Order: sequence, then C-alpha cells, then structure tokens
Amino acid sequence: MNKEYEPDWDQSANRIEEPAVAVKQQANNGVKQIVTIRLDVDMLEWFKSAGPGYQTRINQVLREYMDAQRAAGAQQK
Repeated sequence: MNKEYEPDWDQSANRIEEPAVAVKQQANNGVKQIVTIRLDVDMLEWFKSAGPGYQTRINQVLREYMDAQRAAGAQQK
C-alpha cells in the first residue's frame, strides 16, 4: 500500500473544501478505485511538492481533461 495513503476517517471533520471541488465529488459519488499507474518522476515530484493531497490533484487534472474532451466531443455531434 502507498505509504502516503491517508484514509478519510483520519482526516479532520472540519475540512474546508472549495464549492467546485465538493460539487464534482458529488457528481461521481466519491467512489474511488485503487489503481497502479506509471508517471514520469519529474511530474510526480512536481505534484508532491505542493504538499499532501497530490493524488487528489492528479485526479482533478485528469477529471478536467476528461470533461473538456467530453464537451469537445458533444460539440462535434
């Protein structure tokens, strides 16, 4: 298991989330799947350099890309 994994139940109940993040989490019901992915070392270090939550940030970047691709596909139809 990833040494940096922190289960949700270990987090403070007083977390402050930006509304846009909370809305997007509701859209996918917060369901997560553990996967193994190979990333370039420099890119991973860059995400980690911003502090805890790098996996969430990577997920957000991928989600924004997916949403943009879906929107572009819908416009082509």
